[in-house]
Amino acid sequence: MLLEHLIPPRFRTRNFARQVLATPIGAPPPATGYNLLYHLSQRWVRQALLHGVLLVAGVFSAALGLKGFLLPSHFIDGGVTGISLLINQLTGVSLSLLIILINIPFIILGYYHLGRKFALKTLVTILALSGAVLIVSFPPLTHDKLLIAVFGGFFLGAGVGLAMRGGGVLDGTEILALYLSRKLPMSIGDIVLIINIIIFGVAAWLLSIETALYSILAYLSAAKTVDFILVGIEEYTGVTVISFHSTEIRQMITDKLRRGATVYECTQGFGVHGHQHLKVEAIFTVITRLEVITLTDEIRKIDPHAFIVMQSISDTKGGLVKKRALH
Repeated sequence: MLLEHLIPPRFRTRNFARQVLATPIGAPPPATGYNLLYHLSQRWVRQALLHGVLLVAGVFSAALGLKGFLLPSHFIDGGVTGISLLINQLTGVSLSLLIILINIPFIILGYYHLGRKFALKTLVTILALSGAVLIVSFPPLTHDKLLIAVFGGFFLGAGVGLAMRGGGVLDGTEILALYLSRKLPMSIGDIVLIINIIIFGVAAWLLSIETALYSILAYLSAAKTVDFILVGIEEYTGVTVISFHSTEIRQMITDKLRRGATVYECTQGFGVHGHQHLKVEAIFTVITRLEVITLTDEIRKIDPHAFIVMQSISDTKGGLVKKRALH
């Protein structure tokens, strides 16, 4: 395909050519199809490189957690990785092969319910993890069981979180949980919890209770690390403020904290002064948890009797909040 075919027809007319020739010297060039295509390609390349770096870092971190910590001590983890480790210890089948075989049904499920791009990225990521576990050698870093459980889970969780930020998945359990949550009156977290309870119960029966307990500790460490990688220290909090001094509070949020604010007009119902029907404004804003104390202190200076409600925010898009994208 010729590159000029990608340019809209209106940019290939003589009138447009005259406009370009008539542009004063030193003036910025007009936005053309070529410029648009160039900027889009640059953005795509940067995004692809970032995703690639995250996926590679995730694969090597997970491989370090497996081969440097969990495998030498015969500990397991939750999800598909835990099932693979359990079967490997009971049968001696290659862990690399098990990671691929057990994840294949979940990749197919993801293909039909989450799209071809997601399934392809997940397949490549899992193949890379299998290859890293097979080829890369990590010596045992410690013989202390507590350190093995904590840091093995940490590196494995960091790998899973980095892979998710890169748009892939190292464990198919979440795909199954997402599918079942649409069919059953249960959340994704509930389904993952039930699956892991079964896995650790089988491990306690077939291996030992001590091994299962250390494995649960490794799983908890991994789960907490995944949350930190995905949410980070900039976990966002939604704050709703109801006050008769809403104008001053909104100005403080926008001018001092440099955060966006949404104002709702509402009517008081029942409060400390009984039944009221006064018009009042409610202000909603999204801040990081590091800014919560600053915000509440500033609100108290303006209105000590302001009613403040806070809730955790799982994700944000648009607005003034610049939250890191998952992929």
